[in-house]
Amino acid sequence: MNYTNFADQSSGIGALGVNLQALVIQLITFLIVLWVLKKFAFKPILKVLNDRRTLIEAGVKLGNEMKNKELEMEQKREKILHDAQAAADKLIADSKDEAKEIVNESEADAKTRADAILEAANKTIDENTKRSKKKLEKELVGLISEATEAIIGEKIDATKDSKIIDKVLKGESA
Repeated sequence: MNYTNFADQSSGIGALGVNLQALVIQLITFLIVLWVLKKFAFKPILKVLNDRRTLIEAGVKLGNEMKNKELEMEQKREKILHDAQAAADKLIADSKDEAKEIVNESEADAKTRADAILEAANKTIDENTKRSKKKLEKELVGLISEATEAIIGEKIDATKDSKIIDKVLKGESA
């Protein structure tokens, strides 16, 4: 078959304006270029694309893991803050209770001290009152002796004088 004259035919492929020889050469050239590209270009390009897809998937996976870790850390932080707040509230409550206890103890101690001071003051007052009464009695005895001596006109001895004074003080008649 003669391919050069095939395009001259008015029927078949020639009628379409296709040169069969040029078509076969282009087909062979296409197959050679396809083989060269497949051998030297497509494999490295596909390898780069696969590596890139793997890297992107790893990045997305890492991003998701980091997001999960962030949520987990946020939950831990919230728990720690909650626990810290609870501990602080307990510490404040304990401090208030302890302060109330200290105040109550101080009040009790102050009351005890005040009672002791009041008792000592009453004791001192009683002693001073007794001493003052004795001193007053002695002075009164002296005054009564002088008054009796002035009324009777004679000196009475101390024994007789004290008996008379005792009777007078007790309200008895002499």
